[in-house]
Parts: sequence; C-alpha cells; structure tokens
Amino acid sequence: MIAQPIAIKSTGLVTSVGMSAPASCAAIRAKISNPTETRFIGSDGEWIMAHQVPLEQPWRGRTKLAKMAAMAIAECLDLIPRESWPTIPLLLCVAERERPGRLDGLDNQLLLDIESEFGMRFAVGSAVIPHGRVSATMALAEARKLIYSDKVPQVVITASDSLLTWPTLSVYDRAGRLLTPTNSNGFMPGEAGAALLVGRPGDTTEVRCTGIGFGREQTNIDSDRPLRADGLAAAIRAALSEAGCGMHHLDYRITDLSGEQYYFKEASLAVSRILRKRRPCLDLWHPAESIGEAGAAVGLVIAATASAAWQKAYSVGPDILVHMGNDGGQRAAAILRCSGHG
Repeated sequence: MIAQPIAIKSTGLVTSVGMSAPASCAAIRAKISNPTETRFIGSDGEWIMAHQVPLEQPWRGRTKLAKMAAMAIAECLDLIPRESWPTIPLLLCVAERERPGRLDGLDNQLLLDIESEFGMRFAVGSAVIPHGRVSATMALAEARKLIYSDKVPQVVITASDSLLTWPTLSVYDRAGRLLTPTNSNGFMPGEAGAALLVGRPGDTTEVRCTGIGFGREQTNIDSDRPLRADGLAAAIRAALSEAGCGMHHLDYRITDLSGEQYYFKEASLAVSRILRKRRPCLDLWHPAESIGEAGAAVGLVIAATASAAWQKAYSVGPDILVHMGNDGGQRAAAILRCSGHG
C-alpha cells in the first residue's frame, strides 16, 4: 500500500563544512572535510580530531545546540513570513537518552532555548524526539500524521547534536570506536544543526518521502552474537511496502554510515537479503564522510543532501533508499522519490 507522501519544501544546514544548506551540500558532493583538533587528548596521547562547527562565538553545550538549530531553522523558513512561524509545529530531534555523556535538558529545555532564540513559541504539536540517528525518520512519521490527520499545512523538523564533550568522547575512546591514525575501524566525531520544512506534495520539483519503516536489531555493536541485520532488513522492507516498490527500483542509497565496520557490514547484509533482481550498481552515499558522526542531525543532513542532488541535477536517479540506526538497536528506513526535473 502506498502511504500518504510528504514533500521537502526547504532545508537548512549548519555543519563543519558549511554554514548553510547550499554550502554544506556542495562540500558533501565534493567530499570535502574539515577535521580540526579538539581540546581533548585520547588514550593514545594524541589530540582527538573532530568535525567542529565554527560559530561566531565559542559557545558550548546546550547553548551551541540551540544556536545551530536556530540558524538552520531560520534558513529553512527564510521564505515564510516571520509572523506565520508560530502557526508551524516544530519537531526537535536530539540524542538518545542512552548516549554516553548526554547533555542535561535536551528533553525539557532545548526546545524552549530554541524558541527563546526567536522570541516566540512554535505551534501546538511541537515535540522532542530523543532517539539519536533514527530521530529524523521518526519525525517524518510524526509530521505525516500532523499533516494528514491533524490537517496541519506544514511542519518544521529540526535537529541539533554534538558528540564533542569529554564525557561522550572518553567513552568512545576507551571502547576503541574513534577514528585515529592507529584505528581505521572507527568514526570521527562531529556536530551539526539541520532543519526541513515539510508539507503536502505540490507540482514543483521536490523530493517526497513515500515510505517509512522501523525495526530493531538484537545484535548490537558490542554484542558477541552473529550479525544478521534483521532489524535493518525489517525497516527497509516496511519502507518499500509503504512506497509500493521493490529494492530493484531504487537508484542509490544515502545512509548514516560513519566509518565503523559493523554498520557497513549490516548495510551490506540487509541489502543482500532484500535485493532479488540483479542491479549493476546501487551507489552508497554517506555524508558523515564530510561532516563526521553528527548523531541526531544526520537524518536531516541526508534528506537535505538528497534534495540538493535532485535540484542541482547530480542525483544518480529519482528513487532513493535512506537508512540509519543507533547503538541501542533501533533501525529506520525511508524511501525518497524525486518529482519534476532535477
């Protein structure tokens, strides 16, 4: 059954490689990255490298998260009259509660901090979605409900996340999960703010989400059980079913993969279990190559990347699989279908 689609109307990004969506997406397309030394030293005695967002002042913690989100939202809503903003619900994606070193106040204060940046409140229906990398897909599902069931014309989905605190980095460092000169099986930590304005599909050139699916993986990254990718495969199958298409109809993939072999293996296994018709190529894009592991923000970065690729006519094709998963075992997938002439 084909689900009710929602369309991406505009985007906003604040990343280590660009302070706007066009700049960030151009850098991601060119595979440009900008890692710099942090204030922290790893267990190998070397400075930990990370993808850091260079704001005009050295804000940190929740203040920086609010600033990045506000910048992305302002870009995303640039063509919407300011007086109309309070009529739009805001869905805020943040780190999962199990994240090591998670900042205080993400569930009950960050949304208020963002509203304070604008001196206004967003509409009824605004909510916080605290599930890390799968938050964006959950937010798309909630936005679809608001748009079709609650008759809300448009919804803003935003995310702001950072792994650049010592309580977080120290845990990943001790677990051997950070990318270093002596460890290739790891990720480079990052941070980002992102926003999407979504609504009912129109007649313009746009990217639409036509299917959403979720699953749960029992064999997590720290498990000693064999990895079968059951959770990700279930999420992809559910998204394909909603979209009314098969894996062989898709042109390429954009994912949250950030360097760890476990997640690359999982993605490969999931595709091999679902794809039943031969395809000569199914490209794999992963924006973390440029912006680092950006946690809850990556899902919206993926959506913005897909939108820019279609609008700028460098997309591999109109049908895209996106998928992501967090360390707690939650898995999510979505089918994006581009309309108009990219």
